[in-house]
Amino acid sequence: METFSSLAELYQRIKPALRVKKREMHKEHMVAIPGEYIWLYFCQNVWPVKANLSLSQMVDDILNTDSFTIYTYTKKRGKYGTNYS
Repeated sequence: METFSSLAELYQRIKPALRVKKREMHKEHMVAIPGEYIWLYFCQNVWPVKANLSLSQMVDDILNTDSFTIYTYTKKRGKYGTNYS
């Protein structure tokens, strides 16, 4: 299993999957959620209850989680905006 020296390093490796999810949400006519907020959703709600996650499992979580679930979470938390790049 791949290990990372910091959360920042892991974030950089996950970033491409976050961009894909962000584009998917945009295509579904949802407010464009920044990748950082998608990352926070998983760090706070999905991954803490899982053990020994691999990078591929984390990417799978990002790509296969319902976009509306992420959108609803970020909206409730006040973490959303309009047309982020």
